[in-house]
Amino acid sequence: MATPWTYAGRVASLGAAEGIVTLVDESTFAISNRAGDIVPGSAQGLFIGDKRVISRFELMVGGATLEPLAAINSDPYSATFVARSAPSPGRADSTLMIFRTRYVGQGMREDIVIHNFGDETTICVLEGFIDADFADLFAVKEGRAGSPEGEFTRSVTGNALDISYRRGPINRGVRLQFGEHQEELPAPIGKDQAKLGGRGSTAFKLTENHVRVEVVVPAKGSWSGCVEVIPIIESSLVLPRFRCGQPVEQAEPTERLARWRQMVPHIVTEHDGLRTVMAQSAEDLGSLRIFDPDFPERVVVAAGAPWFMTVFGRDSLLTAWSALIVDPELALGVLQTLARFQGEDIDVAHEEEPGRILHEMRFGDAPSLSLGGGSIYYGTADATPLFVMLLGELRRWGLGREQVDELMPNADRAMAWIDDFGDVDGDGYVEYHRTTDRGLANQGWKDSWDGVRYADGRIAQAPIALCEVQAYVYGAYLARAHFAHEAGQNELCERYRGKAAALKAAFNRDFWLEDRQWFAIGLDRDKSPIDSLTSNMGHCLWTGIVDDDKAQAVARHLLSDEMFSGWGIRTLASSMGGYNPLSYHCGSVWPHDTAIVAAGLARYGFEEGAQQLVLSLLDAAMAQGGRLPELYSGLGRQVLGVPVGYPTSCSPQAWAAASPLLCLRTLLRFEPRVPYGKAWLAPMIPEAIGSLRVEGIPLAGSKVDVQIEDGHVEVTGLPKHIELIGTPRHPHTAL
Repeated sequence: MATPWTYAGRVASLGAAEGIVTLVDESTFAISNRAGDIVPGSAQGLFIGDKRVISRFELMVGGATLEPLAAINSDPYSATFVARSAPSPGRADSTLMIFRTRYVGQGMREDIVIHNFGDETTICVLEGFIDADFADLFAVKEGRAGSPEGEFTRSVTGNALDISYRRGPINRGVRLQFGEHQEELPAPIGKDQAKLGGRGSTAFKLTENHVRVEVVVPAKGSWSGCVEVIPIIESSLVLPRFRCGQPVEQAEPTERLARWRQMVPHIVTEHDGLRTVMAQSAEDLGSLRIFDPDFPERVVVAAGAPWFMTVFGRDSLLTAWSALIVDPELALGVLQTLARFQGEDIDVAHEEEPGRILHEMRFGDAPSLSLGGGSIYYGTADATPLFVMLLGELRRWGLGREQVDELMPNADRAMAWIDDFGDVDGDGYVEYHRTTDRGLANQGWKDSWDGVRYADGRIAQAPIALCEVQAYVYGAYLARAHFAHEAGQNELCERYRGKAAALKAAFNRDFWLEDRQWFAIGLDRDKSPIDSLTSNMGHCLWTGIVDDDKAQAVARHLLSDEMFSGWGIRTLASSMGGYNPLSYHCGSVWPHDTAIVAAGLARYGFEEGAQQLVLSLLDAAMAQGGRLPELYSGLGRQVLGVPVGYPTSCSPQAWAAASPLLCLRTLLRFEPRVPYGKAWLAPMIPEAIGSLRVEGIPLAGSKVDVQIEDGHVEVTGLPKHIELIGTPRHPHTAL
């Protein structure tokens, strides 16, 4: 059986892409069709903590399936599905409309309202078909869910249907409770008893997989009912965040999202794309936040829906960096959480090493929904230096010295990992080579099995030193030097400055392909350049490791027709062997990748190129409903005039959602250095956008407003001790 870390096959079908609705709240998500039904035999379902607790949830009225009319996403965690019943024999239209309003959050609530627009009272039968398989998320994703091994028990008590599952020490269950009003939830009978009690109206007739109720709907009137889906872990009820009979506006997800919406900066512009995409990005990012029950004050972010509603190291770090202009507290929560699970031992099976930052966390069969209770995999080469980079950047944004000091031991352990485990052969570069065939063959952000290729299409073999990983290490060295400088540790500061300078010199010597005028994606196991033209070198511009005399050639290649599709930067140039516009990492476009390239171009002064990439992402988002998915096809803009989606792309997805926020910072060229009393600002707003006002940028306890109009820049709300000056060429290296 394939393991979670190595699976590279096809993903199970969700159904017709245009008819799929995904709702998310932390580690809970629901996937259904446009009618609101969860259809068996697909990858649809209600998932909580990496388990599918509902695998079928279909409604019928009068013995017929509903005809979907509309699906309206009001919030990330809720939607209203509008349908009508089948017309009576001999009639063209039905007089019954059905509204299903669904809320997910540590369970599910669904309000069902049947409206009768006819002149006569209607009696109809409402039926629900229900099932639960408790399949592991990966088994569902990979299309191998089938019938899980274990013992299933189903019981009916009053208006409650309980489905329990036991496999060895694992005990899971789900309760579905039906009613026309709020019902009191009875407690579980006992840990060893599979069935749980319940009470309610006898109007609902339940069997082990079916509920039936005869509904009387008065003329011009309506009938309403409510269903609660309550997960059970180790015989304990996990109460849903939305409860039947309780005000939705008082539920925790509603209140959290309302606070988030008030907190995020407000964009004022006449450019529809910028305004729409920024609003959608902020909404998506807010919906993907996770609050650990053990540390509720620490906010982290899930990688993406539907398959990655959990913590990923690299994804969380890059998302938090991109979102600094919206919420620096997210970056702090990410750092604190990753520090909590930083590697301590050598564990070959999970590729854990002392000081290493995790790659992926899963709930598995954990007995709670707290983070860290399941399994953790550490096989990534870049999360560890990115951890130190983000801590340095967050300090520049005003993170308190005492909070930095709390995380400095973790930063130093990360730096030790770079030297002791990242660079095993001592050549000065961080390489990766999995320790078991259960791990990822490639451990950079292009972590698919074929994601690292030579120009002729051959797949490179590990150990591999990726170019962007060295760039992140360079950034980590500079960040550590900043901390030493602040602490008055001059010798340590010079040591890390020296390491950064030495790495930069070696990198520009060993990774540069003079005959091709671009940087190799990496060095292979023989220390030979992997010579394909890729987007990875744009990350090297972002951190500043590229020598000035090479930057123009890099920019020219990144913006060439081979690399730039018109909708963003391709992961692999169209002229390379192995290029496929519909591959995961070898020709597709990833918004976060393009946003980082744009930031890198701006850093080296290539303003027009950076603007071009930002506008291309806005156009791509608007062509896809205002939201940027995880990735999309690398087909050129001239081919169809619309971006072609990738079949199993996550949406919403964290670093895709954060990409427009990084683009906004790039356009503003906003680089605060709070510890040094400075902030650089030199906006480069494209003519297509025109005037722009950004209200409420969080900085050192203040809210900063920036107004740009007709070339004039006005800044208000800047902390009094911060001096506003023009942006230097390389602000990241400026003390």
